[in-house]
Amino acid sequence: MKYENFEDVPVWNDGVDLTVRVFEVTEDPAFKGRGDIANQIQRAALSVPNNIAEGFERGTTPELLQFLYYAKGSAGEVRSICHVIGRIKAFGHLKSEISDLKSAARSISRQLGGWAFALQESDIKGTRHLTEKSKQAYHQRDAAQVFMEDLKRQQEERLEQLKRQREQQ
Repeated sequence: MKYENFEDVPVWNDGVDLTVRVFEVTEDPAFKGRGDIANQIQRAALSVPNNIAEGFERGTTPELLQFLYYAKGSAGEVRSICHVIGRIKAFGHLKSEISDLKSAARSISRQLGGWAFALQESDIKGTRHLTEKSKQAYHQRDAAQVFMEDLKRQQEERLEQLKRQREQQ
């Protein structure tokens, strides 16, 4: 499926949902006086949809891929921070919320990995989607198709010529 706007991309929406949930969880008083951990997980979560949006708007496949991997890395950072806070006793009452955040971040990572893989293997036409590898394959297929069509045309002309020669005899 082709998306016209990053706002239509399901994983971007999942990233926004993750960010909202992170901001809601970090409102808990347990985050007060714990250094910069609330800000760090908030920035990591916000970086997920922002990197997807920025890559989408860049217009080329290599740039989109780069930003998808940044977003994937940020989702990993959210999971890592969740593992840390999950081991701190003061956050024990947030076990379920932390588990949900890890699960959402893991799902986003899988989606981003799948999208990146699909883009790398794609034969979709267009500047955004073509990598050097797919450009070469696309041009080779085009050249082969033109060659085969020309060969078929020549064969049909030759058969028509032979048919006329037989009729004249």
